[in-house]
Amino acid sequence: MRFFLDTADVREIETGLEWGMVDGITTNPSLIAKQGKPYLPTVKEIAELVDGPVSGEVLATDYEGMLAEARKLAALADNVVVKVPLSPAGLRAVRTLKAEGIPTNVTLCFSANQALLAAKAGAAYISPFVGRVDDVGWDGMELIEQVVTIYDNYAFDTEVLVASIRHPLHVAQSALLGAHVATIPFKVLEKLYRHPLTDRGLEAFLDDWRATGKGFDD
Repeated sequence: MRFFLDTADVREIETGLEWGMVDGITTNPSLIAKQGKPYLPTVKEIAELVDGPVSGEVLATDYEGMLAEARKLAALADNVVVKVPLSPAGLRAVRTLKAEGIPTNVTLCFSANQALLAAKAGAAYISPFVGRVDDVGWDGMELIEQVVTIYDNYAFDTEVLVASIRHPLHVAQSALLGAHVATIPFKVLEKLYRHPLTDRGLEAFLDDWRATGKGFDD
């Protein structure tokens, strides 16, 4: 499974890259606005930092508007992927953009049928929002299982990019179900490292070594 960071914070991205755990980035106008930065220049800045895919989102909701914005995003860098909403106009834009060689990430997916439509339109990625599905009393992981099964049944090229991840369990469950990518907030990525038994074990090893009174080279 590949890990994307869901962020516009350059410091978080740089830290994730130093850890060797970041394969790509997903971002959007809201995340960039929270950083107080201009939109397109920030997408370009992030794309220059990261070797992998960087998803930047269109703001338009009409077909022509989405195409115009998608082309501007794609022109920023070769690794930019255009996020497009899951709507009739959005999926029409996906088909056109694929013909132009521009990869897309179809966002705001909440059902298996929507994911099937996105794959048929030619999306490079589908982003089911598991946390938001959980919020309304459904099972986000059941959605991932359905989408992975459908895509496997028909050998679609579209990759399942699990979004709206709220906690480490979402990551592990997505990996178990065979999702291709998890896009993770930095605070969740940090939590993947943590386990109380690891902390206790390390402290016990250090206590034992300190008790010997020896140094590393002794």
